[in-house]
Amino acid sequence: MLSSGSNKSLVGLIYRAAEQLVGIEQDPAKFTPSNTRFQRGSSSIRRRFRTNEITSTPPTGVAYVSTPVMEEDEAIHGDFYLLAKSYFDCREYRRAAHVLRDQTGKKSVFLRCYALYLAGEKRKEEEMIELEGPLGKSDAVNRELVSLERELATLCKNNTIDPFGLYLYGLVLKEKGNENLARKVLVESVNSYPWNWSAWSELQSLCTTVDILNGLNLSNHWMKEFFLASIYQELRMHNESLSKYENLQGMFTFSNYIQAQIAKARYSLREFEQVEVIFEDLLRNDPYRVEDMDTYSNVLYTKECFSALSYLAHRVIMTDKYRPESCCIIGNYYSLKGQHEKSVVYFRRALKLNKNYLSAWTLMGHEYVEMKNTPAAVDAYRRAVDINPRDYRAWYGLGQAYEMMGMPHYALHYFRKSVFFQPIDSRLWIAMAQCYESDQLHMLEEAIKCYKRAANCNDTEAIALQRLAMLHRELDQPEEAAFYYKKDLERMEAEEREGPNLVEALMFLATHYKTQKKFEEAEVYCTRLLDYTGPERETAKNLLRGMRIAQSGFPSMDVEHFHP
Repeated sequence: MLSSGSNKSLVGLIYRAAEQLVGIEQDPAKFTPSNTRFQRGSSSIRRRFRTNEITSTPPTGVAYVSTPVMEEDEAIHGDFYLLAKSYFDCREYRRAAHVLRDQTGKKSVFLRCYALYLAGEKRKEEEMIELEGPLGKSDAVNRELVSLERELATLCKNNTIDPFGLYLYGLVLKEKGNENLARKVLVESVNSYPWNWSAWSELQSLCTTVDILNGLNLSNHWMKEFFLASIYQELRMHNESLSKYENLQGMFTFSNYIQAQIAKARYSLREFEQVEVIFEDLLRNDPYRVEDMDTYSNVLYTKECFSALSYLAHRVIMTDKYRPESCCIIGNYYSLKGQHEKSVVYFRRALKLNKNYLSAWTLMGHEYVEMKNTPAAVDAYRRAVDINPRDYRAWYGLGQAYEMMGMPHYALHYFRKSVFFQPIDSRLWIAMAQCYESDQLHMLEEAIKCYKRAANCNDTEAIALQRLAMLHRELDQPEEAAFYYKKDLERMEAEEREGPNLVEALMFLATHYKTQKKFEEAEVYCTRLLDYTGPERETAKNLLRGMRIAQSGFPSMDVEHFHP
């Protein structure tokens, strides 16, 4: 295995060889002295050993694939393309663009323009580091965009641009803020050459609503199915995404990528048991995989699986400790242990490796909330929504942070953003309801609406039904309160739960049905309260005694016969 230094040396040797190839003297009979050094074509050595003769019949029993003969223009300019590509691979983007400045082939034009684009991006990142403000933001822009847009627009108008050029044109238009035209150009690119996933990814980032997605004129191709599966996940259409990936799995049966995407879709649906099984199977098939394992660590964190998360953290350290995913996994491990300062160290390390790593910003925000450092938490969450404005976790985190600072109006704004992007998560609705319940807002009717949404979204924390009952009771709406107490009681019985909430529900229902003169129903709840050994037992006895009096007109001697 080559070390990092050896690898750099090898790359340097490659482009030195390309330089020598370009520097070989050419056939003077074919190239006039007016040509400058970098305007000359390919080397005489290449032409000397090039032949247009192809064996018509391959030897018997030998598989033979002929190499297509390059067009004369491609052959002439091929050496310069190889040299530019070598510079490009060494991240010497302006040098690569300079080599191709006089080349007119579509491949050369694309590489030159793409090199200029990346040179502009590189300079922009340098300016951001040099000029960033107190929140890590700056006004740095890619200064190559204007000239690139002009050149690519001309090529597009003259119909002399290939699908990769269209991809780059769409990327430039997106950076310039012309999203409608960018979508149109990217659609043309993927329809012409469907295998460029980078073009699909840029197109996905521009489809922020289902209406925009449905308005795309995409040709049918199996790559389109990958695109739809991915964008459905981004648009929080998790069931549709899962269906697409499961259909694709029928075609790509042993694809680890598809298996991981299925796990992520089920994670979004909070099907943690199934997600854990899928990731365990994935690690058996691909034991050195780091990609997507941060999602697995989130599942283990949620389920508080200390030993499994510790083993996963050790595994990724041994595989590749300097990957953002690895750092996030280790951060989750320390967070589960309650060592929040150490956890922040690893999330920061992940961001040094990739400053746009969304999970690290969000998880670091959670850690700062645990440490009561709300300003730092707010900054982390804001960085996350700058990267992906659709990240409901970051919006939810901002809501929590402002609620901690006693600013419920701000918190409510961010909770609303979070439920807009993830309307099936009961925790978000409960958080918003609790915000409405705060002393500063005290908007109980709005809180009730939120709790109802939470109850319809698989409220695994068992909060919504009990709060609905209590709020209706506070608003003097006994029928509605009884309805939710009964539903909460049924849930607790099904889950075999005991505790004060169960006693509270029995007490209210017994009293309510006695007041309504529904003595048989009240007696059922009173009888159950006699099983307890506290004040609720005496209350039940008194209720039963009162019902006996109301029913017979005579005082009852004892109510113990109701409960042997």
